[in-house]
Amino acid sequence: MDLALLSDALVYSAIVVYTVALLAFAVDLSGTGRTAGRTASEPERELASVGAGVSPPVESVPPPVESVPPPADAEPGAADAAGGPGGRRRAAGIAVALTWLAFLLHVGGVLARGLSVQRAPWSNMYEFSISGAAVVTGVFLVALAWRDLRYLGTFVIGPVLLTLGLAVTTMYTQASALAPALQSEWLIVHVSVAFISSALFTIAFSVNVLQLVQDRRERARAAGAPPRGGRFMDALPSAADLERLAYRLIAVSFPLWSFTLVAGAIWAEVAWGRYWGWDPKEVWTFVIWVVYAAYLHARATRGWDGRRAAYLAMAGYAAVLVNFGIVNVFFPGNHSYAGIG
Repeated sequence: MDLALLSDALVYSAIVVYTVALLAFAVDLSGTGRTAGRTASEPERELASVGAGVSPPVESVPPPVESVPPPADAEPGAADAAGGPGGRRRAAGIAVALTWLAFLLHVGGVLARGLSVQRAPWSNMYEFSISGAAVVTGVFLVALAWRDLRYLGTFVIGPVLLTLGLAVTTMYTQASALAPALQSEWLIVHVSVAFISSALFTIAFSVNVLQLVQDRRERARAAGAPPRGGRFMDALPSAADLERLAYRLIAVSFPLWSFTLVAGAIWAEVAWGRYWGWDPKEVWTFVIWVVYAAYLHARATRGWDGRRAAYLAMAGYAAVLVNFGIVNVFFPGNHSYAGIG
């Protein structure tokens, strides 16, 4: 089979599996995917209440078991994943397994695309989109090994599916040779780090959105009003915990974006004989750096947190979207090769 056609088939297959995974994550988040069950102590409490006033023989009383409370920063579902109270979150487990399957199909599609033209598959918007979406999923799956973030699955796989849908419907480009300016080892260095940084920014944006929704619910509850969202939002951490998670993601991503900016300048000197030329792509890459630098500075030195910090971080991600979806397509410049078609 032609490798380009194989790539297309794998990407479409990944889209199908991602869709099912998204539904499973949504079922888990709604609370309906968790197995019903009672803790082992519940039947004992019931028996104790029935036989109140009757002292059991000493030898029948089991030795007390020390209960270790979960850590303060434990994520929702951590006990479920360990087989604790509430049982295992079956829908979440299915969703993660399907996400791994979709990721493998997705990466296979990206690799087949690259092999079909004997180069890194990053020369146009279609290839940028499918490769970047794969990195977002990969970062999320790696993060799951570090912390139970399955509650973010809906808000990570959703954007990945949207990106792939736009890629195959409006950005698709036939596999072709690499533009002369991209024929450099700096392509691997510059673009690969930019992918990882953008993936972290994307996940942080999803966390910021959830933070603002959770903050609104907490304020409503404090004011005595019934909060909206029900079990859907009750499954998530507090707004403060979500804000801290977003900050950590951005704190890791920002140095990577800084490296991307510097590596791009070096590549520009190699390709065009100058480090900086006020090309629209260069300008917006710097704008993104400035906004996220302002976010980190404001949070670390000015005490910005909560909603103000979230709004500033979301402004940074808006600049990322402009850089990717508008500058690449509508602004002529030395980076026009990254456009559609």
